[in-house]
Amino acid sequence: MTTLAVTGHMDLTDDSVPLVREALRTLLAEYHGAELVGLSCIAKGSDSLFAEAVLEAGGQLVAVVPSEDYRERKVKPDHAATFDRLVGTAAEVLVMPHATADRSAYESANSVLLTRGERLVAVWDGKPPGGKGGGTADVVMAARAAGLPADVVWPEGAARRS
Repeated sequence: MTTLAVTGHMDLTDDSVPLVREALRTLLAEYHGAELVGLSCIAKGSDSLFAEAVLEAGGQLVAVVPSEDYRERKVKPDHAATFDRLVGTAAEVLVMPHATADRSAYESANSVLLTRGERLVAVWDGKPPGGKGGGTADVVMAARAAGLPADVVWPEGAARRS
């Protein structure tokens, strides 16, 4: 078994989605279906694209939900069906012991990603942390500090919404 965790930007442009999707498929092609486990918080954007790629590759998905109210408070209507479908197909759903989706809930979820994952897949533009904490760059920095290998996925032409 190989367990990969994902972190990544939620605000990919529409033109970036197919580029990132294909880059993730290419990255996951080296893993052998049932031996692949993907950890994802199933957020809109990179997390969900990774979760879908894991399932397409024949792997198992572990959904890491940051809080008890995450679905109601943070999942927007345009992402709800995807979120529900992916959580429904997950082999395991871990709901962090937080009532509310806040910084501590996200830190707990990121901690699970970094402790259970053997590698981190980061859909990341390479820019430094924005200062709020818990973002993609912060997770990459924490992984590197912990000695967890990180594969950065940012295909040519990818961009974030401004």
